[in-house]
Amino acid sequence: MPLLVTVPTGAESVDFDAFVRSRTPALLRSAYLLTGDQHLAEDLVQSALARTHRAWRRLRDTGNAEAYTRRTMYHLQVNWWRRRRVPESLADAVPEPRPSAQASSADGVALRLTLQAALMRLTAKQRAVLVLRFFEDRTEVETAEMLGVTLGTVKSTCARALARLRTHLGEGAL
Repeated sequence: MPLLVTVPTGAESVDFDAFVRSRTPALLRSAYLLTGDQHLAEDLVQSALARTHRAWRRLRDTGNAEAYTRRTMYHLQVNWWRRRRVPESLADAVPEPRPSAQASSADGVALRLTLQAALMRLTAKQRAVLVLRFFEDRTEVETAEMLGVTLGTVKSTCARALARLRTHLGEGAL
């Protein structure tokens, strides 16, 4: 589904359009890891890009557009979990993947599905901390700043999330 960010015409819009086209796939990957749902990820990226567009003149000159967009995504996600929306219920078991021609790719798919199922059992806050720490390779301090929480909260949330993942995946997995 294409993102519905409209931009005015002009040189500014060409720059913004190029930014959106080049960075959207990476932003969607991060958003999916934060939300656990493709549609929510698309909504999150679209909302962040809309805010980025409003600040585009300032961001274009400094070259911080992607950092601004990612930080906006994390702040929006934090706001969404603070609103305590009614969570969607997830299936207890992930459907078996279709058999593939190559066993190695089937193993990779099975591993990704198992990890995805385990990540979906975490809270949104725990997923956000793990995405920032390990997928985005942020420090604990950067993670705390991006999520607007204390350093201790990041450390304890990360420890609890990893413990839950170990429980769901088995001790040797992490």
